[in-house]
Amino acid sequence: MSAIFNFCAGPAMLPPAVMQKAQKELLNWNGLGISVMEISHRSKEFIALTEQAEANLRALMEIPSNYHVLFMHGGGRGQFSAVVNNFLGNNGKALYLVDGSWSKAAVEEAEKLAGKSNVDSIELVKEVNGLNQVVIPDLTQIDKDYRYVHYCPNETVDGIEIFDNINSPWPVIADMSSNILSRKIDVSQFGLIYAGAQKNIGPSGLSIVIVRDDMLALPSLPQSSIMDYRLAVENDSMYNTPPTFAWYLAAEVFAWLEQVGGVAEMEKLNIEKAKRLYECIDELDFYVSGVAKENRSRMNVTFQLTNPQLDSQFLAEAQAAGLVALKGHRSVGGMRASLYNAMPLAGVEALVGFMKTFAANNA
Repeated sequence: MSAIFNFCAGPAMLPPAVMQKAQKELLNWNGLGISVMEISHRSKEFIALTEQAEANLRALMEIPSNYHVLFMHGGGRGQFSAVVNNFLGNNGKALYLVDGSWSKAAVEEAEKLAGKSNVDSIELVKEVNGLNQVVIPDLTQIDKDYRYVHYCPNETVDGIEIFDNINSPWPVIADMSSNILSRKIDVSQFGLIYAGAQKNIGPSGLSIVIVRDDMLALPSLPQSSIMDYRLAVENDSMYNTPPTFAWYLAAEVFAWLEQVGGVAEMEKLNIEKAKRLYECIDELDFYVSGVAKENRSRMNVTFQLTNPQLDSQFLAEAQAAGLVALKGHRSVGGMRASLYNAMPLAGVEALVGFMKTFAANNA
């Protein structure tokens, strides 16, 4: 069977080495004769796994000691509500920066829980020379007091990424579900980082939360215990039974990242993958990107065919060539190639080769 390259935006492909290891030890993990899915989350063997997972993630992201690392339920959408409930008690107010569909969804959740009068938002995306570009206002000039400012540095639907830090007088909260571990960041610039696992970490259902100590002193709203960051800290992310298999796979992904050179090496590879695909889009009149070059996502490359009547043919022939899940989000159409950490350079090379051949055959 020829190679299949999965460009799905999420749940996304996992490193083959991790999947092969999981397959090998599925019925006999750690020499115990049973699966990791069948073992108590409070056993010494599983506790050792969680401790190593946290240590590896801290090393990969250079997480300072005044931050807690939590492994929680609910994915990214679960954290939309958890952030509000944990930090907006006593009529607290928040500012949301909107650069796409997911940051907009976070605003809607915040308004539902805290009330519209306690949630302000600023649209960041402007059309400049026919392209979507992010324009970040000077937040220091806003004469208001917020508990936090929230943004999504990588928007998967429109293929928009913010590479600059947000200069804010308030704690910055970032939804890094789709670009965590893809490039080096300074964790100390954030009050909290959260990420659904299903793109660069592991399977869906798990979310990672990295929260600074002082954030936990903010007043909270009434909420479910399993989404309470303070309880999660006090109970080592085990207030109730966690998603153990997802935690196990995340631990294996962290170990794999260490083996391949860490985040710095992964960033170099991600830059090269995105560069090759965007060069193909720009060089051929057959394809077009709607995003300004400074905001083109490395993780989610969106593009359109100049003749959209060929979209269905493009997708069918790509599928036949082993290039799957290239259809753009239903809200924007076109194509989307997600190049998360597990996507090898060979996958991008295969896609570029296909795009050039398809353009030549349909000119």
